[in-house]
Amino acid sequence: MGIFLIDAIGPFFRGYDKSRVNWSKIPFTWLAEADEGRWAQIETDLRKFAREVSAQGYNAVTLDDLAHLAQHPLHEPEVAAQIALFREKFRRFFDILRSDFGLKIYLTTDVLPMTPAVAAGLGEKTAVLENYYIGLVCGVLDDFPQLEGLILRIGESDGNDVSDPIRTQLHLRSATETNRLLRLLMPEFEKRGRNLILRTWTVGAHRIGDLIWHHGTLTVTLKDVDSPNFIVSMKHGESDFFRYLSLNRAFFRVPHKKIIEMQARREYEGAGEYPSFIGRDCERFARELSAAENMVGMSVWCQTGGWHRFRRLAFLEEGNRDVWIRLNTAVAIGVFKHGKSVETVIEDFSGPERAPAVLELLRYSDTLIHELLYIEEFARQKLFFRRVRVPPMLHMYWDTIFINHGVCKILSHFINDPERALRAGEAAAELFPRMIQLAREAELPVDDIEHMRDAFGMILLARRYYFLPFDEEMAEQIRLAKKQYKQRWPREIRQRYRVKVSFEPFKLKRRTIAWLVGLMVRKKRGYRLFDHFFTLSLLGFAYRIFRARDPQSMPKFMRKSAMGVDVLFK
Repeated sequence: MGIFLIDAIGPFFRGYDKSRVNWSKIPFTWLAEADEGRWAQIETDLRKFAREVSAQGYNAVTLDDLAHLAQHPLHEPEVAAQIALFREKFRRFFDILRSDFGLKIYLTTDVLPMTPAVAAGLGEKTAVLENYYIGLVCGVLDDFPQLEGLILRIGESDGNDVSDPIRTQLHLRSATETNRLLRLLMPEFEKRGRNLILRTWTVGAHRIGDLIWHHGTLTVTLKDVDSPNFIVSMKHGESDFFRYLSLNRAFFRVPHKKIIEMQARREYEGAGEYPSFIGRDCERFARELSAAENMVGMSVWCQTGGWHRFRRLAFLEEGNRDVWIRLNTAVAIGVFKHGKSVETVIEDFSGPERAPAVLELLRYSDTLIHELLYIEEFARQKLFFRRVRVPPMLHMYWDTIFINHGVCKILSHFINDPERALRAGEAAAELFPRMIQLAREAELPVDDIEHMRDAFGMILLARRYYFLPFDEEMAEQIRLAKKQYKQRWPREIRQRYRVKVSFEPFKLKRRTIAWLVGLMVRKKRGYRLFDHFFTLSLLGFAYRIFRARDPQSMPKFMRKSAMGVDVLFK
């Protein structure tokens, strides 16, 4: 039958009103203060979610997380009390998902969850920490027979904004260490008849940081991990959930059971605020994966991912407001599980009368995503810095559009044909009048397309700033457009992009930028001799000295969002 996973964390975010939300994990600290009314609402929402995803064809869900359900004698009393509460509530949720809807349940886990008391009591010896973690895993598997297994993430931990007393930290630093832990864990899963799914996603920290794309690192990590209960889960590309990335070739090199990860609520593409359709990518990847051995399913993230203010809840919105997310979940399951075409999925989803208008609208939206949200010439370049593949989008960061001199200079270095980039963006923007008309015909949210038009209008102005000669008239036009965008879309109506504008000169000269890029950034996966000597070793040391002398040297969003830029230099 296969594994067709979808994350089920959306119900736990209703009423969570932070201005910018960490969507990478259930907000447990906030949840610990929930009254019975909120828990009842979560159960109602979870039932609705389970009903909807089951109807689409998903047969398994993921929930967060092992750290908040695993008991340990070293836990602080207040932590132990919170865990006892979560165990009681989640046991009921597990029963509902398993018994009432027949959904298999996978629990996420990072390596390694710690509290101050646990850290003080255990020390830093590897063997002690391994035994501690294996004990947590075995305890949860034994205490919750409803679980089908765990999803292990070893290359990312809690973000800098997380204030929970239970925090995860990066523990595994090499492929050899990861391999040893996997070989210790697998007998426990086999003994209990459960599955362990290993995610190859990392954020570039330590020697294991290139796991998602480096053949040698992946080979060592998986050596002798040969079990029917072991599954490898990989994002579709060699970076995060972006466009313009080829299918990761590891799908054809790894002999183990594998699932592909897709994202329906596109964290870098509006997070469901406007159509960002993945149907054609699903078709392309499915065709290519037909030649890969041991593909056993798919995982879709419909809520998880990113630090941003966009807050639509998949399958839980009134008035069709989550339609763009549901379209993506429908096409993913339709293509990968049932072998349907995009056209067939859209007809099933929208009805034969509205399907032509929906397909045309999605085709135009796809053009806008590729030609205006991304800058194609840059997005098609294969670039690596230290252990990460450079994302194909540098001028935007989750919910923020950057219009500043630094971005302008950096992009100018990589773009050889700015005129083409401008023409492509201008031409794509001309599609909006027709898209609004199509949305009306298809009975889809027209205001989403209008918001997309205005937000992409800001992105188009940013592109003009990047690639045209600067003058004060352009600056005034950008300032006025930003003001109008905020007035047209006040926060009481909808969540919108943040537009960060600064025309202050960037200190580095273009020649210096070119020299630094040539030195630090490579165009091939393999490491150069210079990388082994400097980029992977001495650069990290130099960066730590630099940051210690000037802690505020990096912009706040680079220090505070996710794990912070520091992780790139570990």
